[in-house]
Amino acid sequence: MDIEEKLELIKRNTEEIITEEELRKLLKEKKKPVVYCGYEPNGPMHLGHFVTITKLMDFEKAGFKVKVLLADIHAFLNRKGNEAEIKKEVENWKKTVKAIGINAEVVLGSSFQFKPEYQMDVMRLAQASTINRGLRSMQEIARDIENATISQLLYPLMQVADIKYLGCDVAQGGLEQRKVHMIGKDMKNTLDYNFVAVHTPLITSLKGPGQKMSKSVPGSGISVTDSYEEIKKTITNAYCPEKETKDNPILQITRLIIFPRISELEIKRAEKFGGNLTIKDYRELEETYSSGKLHPLDLKNAVIEELEKIIAPIRKSWK
Repeated sequence: MDIEEKLELIKRNTEEIITEEELRKLLKEKKKPVVYCGYEPNGPMHLGHFVTITKLMDFEKAGFKVKVLLADIHAFLNRKGNEAEIKKEVENWKKTVKAIGINAEVVLGSSFQFKPEYQMDVMRLAQASTINRGLRSMQEIARDIENATISQLLYPLMQVADIKYLGCDVAQGGLEQRKVHMIGKDMKNTLDYNFVAVHTPLITSLKGPGQKMSKSVPGSGISVTDSYEEIKKTITNAYCPEKETKDNPILQITRLIIFPRISELEIKRAEKFGGNLTIKDYRELEETYSSGKLHPLDLKNAVIEELEKIIAPIRKSWK
């Protein structure tokens, strides 16, 4: 795979790359660059996580070394559980990452975040950051942001320092991570470290636009612990207006999670509804759907089966 092919693979299904020029330079100069994505071990992996995991798989295909950070200390600072609860979640997440099949080095945040040099860098970042910017960076990440604690202000600064201490060339995450990553980009001189930021889109809530996907809201999302019956019920009832492609979570799932894993999508239909369809790529799917040649329920049924193929082996790892 040449540099242009690697670049196109990395760019696939991304919202933005900061900056593409830096990424191109990295691909030219480094044989085995390092990319990471961090996850708070809090509850089972869900569809939102699958978007970033899928992008990590693209990086792996492009020749990157992949690191997955299980951010146990971040979860604690963000009020996602006590130490014992988070420790239990860490073990579940380790099994989940292994079950996915990605060749990643799994690193626990607490394994390096208490080192004096790390803490000194966090303090340098804290000295150079305003409280307002810290709050803004956490708006899409923090639990109960209206009553933010000082611990949650430490969170973004530690996330920036993580990139340096993990030795990463690329920090990858959903678009909600943008403001945190921009702190790191703007303060590269303070940290004495630079990196490329790659952001993937966010999936609309399965209940419809204007809502954030959340597994805590019934019908909003799907997690790896959901049974086939639960997946079927949630997808069948999901927002998916006929012919509408904007903010359509079912189409988003096919583009961001399903198509990167398959060569074609089989849609089974009765002969009276046009017979079976074989869709080669997402562009063809979107054109077929927007023209009205594909009914929402037929698309949903195909998505149910593909999600079950992805989730079933992972579900077994979660106890």
